[in-house]
Amino acid sequence: MPEQNRKKGSLASGQGKVLEEAVISTFTRKGFEAVMWSEWNRHRDNFGSELLLKNVPFKNIYGHDGYTEFLLKSEKYNLEIRIECKWQQSGGSVDEKFPYLYLNCIEAMPENHIVIIVDGGGAREGAVQWLRNAAENNLYRNEQNMDKHLDVFTLSGFIQWANRTFR
Repeated sequence: MPEQNRKKGSLASGQGKVLEEAVISTFTRKGFEAVMWSEWNRHRDNFGSELLLKNVPFKNIYGHDGYTEFLLKSEKYNLEIRIECKWQQSGGSVDEKFPYLYLNCIEAMPENHIVIIVDGGGAREGAVQWLRNAAENNLYRNEQNMDKHLDVFTLSGFIQWANRTFR
């Protein structure tokens, strides 16, 4: 990989981490404990019932191992919500993967509520709107996944949602 492409990849990864840190901060301020899924899975009795699990596995639509950034588990609010974070600040391929992300959400992720946070302002025109439209209009749904609920937020929309939901 040429040096310039490596630098772009590192920069994009770092910018995405800022989004993930904002999600962690939002939930820890609301009393959730952020912990790696692998640690929680090995020692579940060591943790409470209000958790933000990080790096959570699932089997993707191709039958391969996939990971999402977060899984929120709350006994207090009776919720289990998978959370995907997508940051695209400049031209790239993140938005080209939205259909794949959407199909994984409705067909492969086991949770019925999934939040997708998309921000950065660099997505192609129409890409984020396509994802919102797919989520709102239940595109490509069938009898097995009609109970899925997807929310698509910007970072500020996500924080507003979290503030309303977790009072």
